[in-house]
Amino acid sequence: MSAIRTETTAKIVAWPRGKMIAYWTFTILLVISITMSGIGQLMRYGGNVDLVTHIGFPLYVTNILGSWKLLGVIAIIVPGFPRLKEWAYAGIFFLMTGAALSHAFANDYGDYGFNFILPLFYAALNIASWALRPKSRKLS
Repeated sequence: MSAIRTETTAKIVAWPRGKMIAYWTFTILLVISITMSGIGQLMRYGGNVDLVTHIGFPLYVTNILGSWKLLGVIAIIVPGFPRLKEWAYAGIFFLMTGAALSHAFANDYGDYGFNFILPLFYAALNIASWALRPKSRKLS
């Protein structure tokens, strides 16, 4: 039992402090952003209805996307389950790049490209969080 604790402690100590801070910064920004987006879609709050219907998707898509986003955030935050985390990161990446491309193909860039740039920003946060995650959150 003490060997396991020592090994776990060694992993934590061996992980550079700057990388840890960067990981948690990107992850917290990602989690807050995706959570707020998911809740907004589930509640159909603000411009979420217009964002979806303007590009030709049915309104019920907000229920699906909002649920997936919240489940993905839970999978990323909860300790353990590294395979589930991989799927959550992949799912969020596909959701965000799919949103950007859907708006681009519908010529719905929004003000100053907001409808295209924001999902790509979330995808970038997702990639940063995934790339910086500690060994304990990776598949072995």
